[in-house]
Amino acid sequence: MHSLPGFKRVVTGHSAQGRSLIVHRAAAPNTFALQAVPGTLFHEIWNTDASPAPIDNGADPTARALCLSPAALGSLIRVVDIPPDSVQNHISAEDAAAAFAEIGQAQAGTGHADSRHKLMHRTETVDYGIVTEGEVWLVLDDDEVQLGRGDIVVQRGTNHAWSNRTEQMARMVFILLDGRFAAQVQP
Repeated sequence: MHSLPGFKRVVTGHSAQGRSLIVHRAAAPNTFALQAVPGTLFHEIWNTDASPAPIDNGADPTARALCLSPAALGSLIRVVDIPPDSVQNHISAEDAAAAFAEIGQAQAGTGHADSRHKLMHRTETVDYGIVTEGEVWLVLDDDEVQLGRGDIVVQRGTNHAWSNRTEQMARMVFILLDGRFAAQVQP
């Protein structure tokens, strides 16, 4: 299993005179390696905690503990490196539960003995997932689809997991928006 190449995060802002400028151009400073699922990396790019989002020169909002979902009325963008299932399949049910606790949302994990994948989970969010490297399978309760570089998923609060059935690392960009379940899709 080889790691994926790095990338640069560029963040803009405004000078005291209101002129646009670059305030950050380097690797994302807040990357989290999941202990419970070796090889899984969360690169936190940006997040907001309101809508409309304040446009200011505030501090980097990613300088906080990792949390799977955005704040109420918020959004987030992150890059996730997904290791092969040959690594993920060796984790126990306890490790799967620990992974969701590690990313600040223990209640999101829905995996159990007869689940289609150990890392099944559900969040009250609309997620846009873009495959940028490798191949992954989106696993749902009763369906699945293979995805490759350039494919985009609109994930609307469904129970799901990401399965990498190759021996190469995969990478996805995720944009998550806070959401509310409609009555007919309540968990």
